[in-house]
Amino acid sequence: MPQPKSKNAVGLGNTLMNDRFGKGKGADRKRAGGVTRINHATGEEYITSDKKEAAWVKMRSVTEQGALDEFLETAQLADTDFTAEKMNNVKIIHVDQKNPYLLSADEQRVVSAKQKENRGKLTVPRRPKWDSTTTPEELDRRERESFLNWRRGLAELQENQDLLMTPFERNLEVWRQLWRVIERSDVVIQIVDARNPLMFRSEDLENYVKEVDPAKKNLLLINKADMMTYRQRKMWADYLKGANIAYKFFSASLAKEMIEAEEAEIEAGKSKAQDSGEGSSRDQEAAEEESSDEDDSSEEQEDSEEHSDTRILTVDELEDILLRYMPEGVDRKLQVGLVGYPNVGKSSTINALIGAKKVSVSATPGKTKHFQTLHLSDKIILCDCPGLVFPNFASTKAELVCNGVLPIDQLREYTGPAHVVARRIPQHFLEAIYTIKIHTRPLEEGGTGKPTASELLAAYARHRGFMTQGMGQPDESRAARYILKDYVNGKLLWVSPPPGDIDGEEFNAELYDVSHLPENRRAAMQAAMEAMALKEEASAGVGGEDDDISLDSEMVSLQPQGAKSKKLDKAFFRAGNTGGVMKFPFNHKYSEQGMAAAAAAGKVLSKRKQREMIAIQTGVDPKDVVLEGSAGKRHFKGSKSKSRKNRFDNKGITDDL
Repeated sequence: MPQPKSKNAVGLGNTLMNDRFGKGKGADRKRAGGVTRINHATGEEYITSDKKEAAWVKMRSVTEQGALDEFLETAQLADTDFTAEKMNNVKIIHVDQKNPYLLSADEQRVVSAKQKENRGKLTVPRRPKWDSTTTPEELDRRERESFLNWRRGLAELQENQDLLMTPFERNLEVWRQLWRVIERSDVVIQIVDARNPLMFRSEDLENYVKEVDPAKKNLLLINKADMMTYRQRKMWADYLKGANIAYKFFSASLAKEMIEAEEAEIEAGKSKAQDSGEGSSRDQEAAEEESSDEDDSSEEQEDSEEHSDTRILTVDELEDILLRYMPEGVDRKLQVGLVGYPNVGKSSTINALIGAKKVSVSATPGKTKHFQTLHLSDKIILCDCPGLVFPNFASTKAELVCNGVLPIDQLREYTGPAHVVARRIPQHFLEAIYTIKIHTRPLEEGGTGKPTASELLAAYARHRGFMTQGMGQPDESRAARYILKDYVNGKLLWVSPPPGDIDGEEFNAELYDVSHLPENRRAAMQAAMEAMALKEEASAGVGGEDDDISLDSEMVSLQPQGAKSKKLDKAFFRAGNTGGVMKFPFNHKYSEQGMAAAAAAGKVLSKRKQREMIAIQTGVDPKDVVLEGSAGKRHFKGSKSKSRKNRFDNKGITDDL
C-alpha cells in the first residue's frame, strides 16, 4: 500500500515562487488584481499585476542589484513594455573565477592610470529644470528620464572602458532627497572619513552645487581626524591646499567627550557649591581662574606647536567658520547641508554640534532615511541628507567593506576584507592587541612573511573558541566579522596616504606603537619590547664589528622556520659533522682497507655482510659460504604451535596407557 501524501509537500511552482519572492511572499503576486494594458506595437491586450508599495519602501537604499532586478528596474524607469525572446545573444561573465586580490604592481598601475583618465565621467544625477508651470507628473517623468540616462552612462563607462565600479545608490527617491538639500542650502558640507578622504569625496557633487547656484559654497569636513597623527594631517593638508580644496579637520568623538566633560564639571561645581557654601565658592572661583589661566597657556602652546591648517576644530570654532558663509544682504538663517557616505559620522557630527542627541545614530550604514532640518542656533539651520553611496572606481568590494560603506553583518564573502586587514596591519600589532599567536607559512614552503586571511582568522577563532558545528574547525566567518568591526570602528588603524609616491607602511608606522594599544595590553607589550631591546643589545655587543651582514639576511633570519628547515639544520650542524664533506666514497667500508679500519675501530661487519663479501670475491653463491667458527645452526626449533600440539598428543597417549 503506498504511503499517504504529506500535506506539507510543496510543488515545483510554489518552490519557484518562494525562491523568487521569499517564503509566503508570492501569494500577493498570485492573487493580485490584474491590470489590463495594451501593446501599442501589435494592439494586443494583456493582463499584468500592478504592485503598490508602502511609502517607506520607496526610501530603501539600493546599492547592488542582480542582472534580472536591474533589467526590470531599468524597464520600469523607461516605462517600456518588453517581451522575452529565445536565442538572445547573452554574454555571461563569471567574475568569481578570478581572484581580485592578486593584481601585480604593473597591473595596478595600469588600472590606476585608466581610472585617473576617466575620473571626470563619474557624475551625480542632475535634477531637470522646472518652474512654477511644471506639473508634478511632468516633473516626475523628467526626473525618471534624467536618472535613466545617468545610469546608462555609468553602465557604458563600466563596460566600454573595462573598469570596476563601486556599488552606488540606485534608488531615485534617495537622490531626490539630495536634490532638495542642495537647492535649499547656502553651503554644502561633504563629511568624509579621515582614514580615506578621497574615497568618500565626490568631486562632481561640488560641481553640481555650483551649477545650481554659483553663490553656494562647498566645504570638505574630515571627520574622525583624531585617528590621524600630526604628521599624517600635515601631509594631507599639504595635498588638499595644493589641489585648492576647502577643508577642515574635525572629530565628533572628541567633541562629544569635551561636552560630557564640561557637563560633569558643571554638575560637580554645583554640588560643591551647595555643600560647602560661600567659602568653598570663593576657593572654587580662584581655582577656576587658575585653571582658566592654565588652559589659556596650554592653548597658546598648542597653537604655537600645531599649525592652523592641521588643527582639529572644536564645536565653537566650527560654528564660527560656518558663520563666515552667511550670504550678504539676506535677513534669514544660514542653511547648511550635510552630505556624505553612510557611516562617516554625519549624525554624530550633528549631535556634537547641537550638544544633545537629536539624530538617531546607528552602526549600520544608512540609518537616516529622509532629510531633516535642525535649528543649531538663532543663525544656523542644519539640513541632514540621507547617506548616499556615490559612484566611484574601486579594485574590489573588500575596500568598501573595510571603509564601512557596506554593512558587515550582511557580508557573505569575508576572505577578501580579511586579507586586506592582514596585509595592512603588522603581525606583531595584531598579536599584541588580540593576545594571539599567528602561525604563518615558512618561506621555503611559499610563505611571504605576512599572515594570510585564513591564518589570521584561524588564530583568532581558536583563541576565542569559535568553532564550527560537526567538524570542529575554526569558524573563520564569525572571526572575520569581529575583526572587520574592530577595523571599521578604529581599533585597528590604517590611514590611506595622499596620492603620490608614498609608502603606506611608512606612512602608518607611528600608529603601531604601545600608545595605540588598549590599557590592558600596554603593560604586556612594554615588557615584551624591553626584552626584545635587551636581546638586540646583546647581539649587537657580540657581533658589533661585523658590518657585512646585509639587511635582507637579517630580515630572512627573522622569518619563521619550518619543520623541514629545522630537520636539515639539525642534521647539518650536529656535533662532529664536517660540514657535509665526505672523506671516503660510500663503498670504502666494503674494501679491505675499510674492513681493516672498521676492525681496528672495533666495528665488525655482520655475518650476512661477511658472507656477501666472500661470495663477491670468490664468485660463489652466498648461501654456500661457510664462515670460520660457525658450522651453521646447531639445532632446529620448530614453531610454538606445532610443539604445543605435539605435547598435548603425547599427553593423551600416556593417559590411555
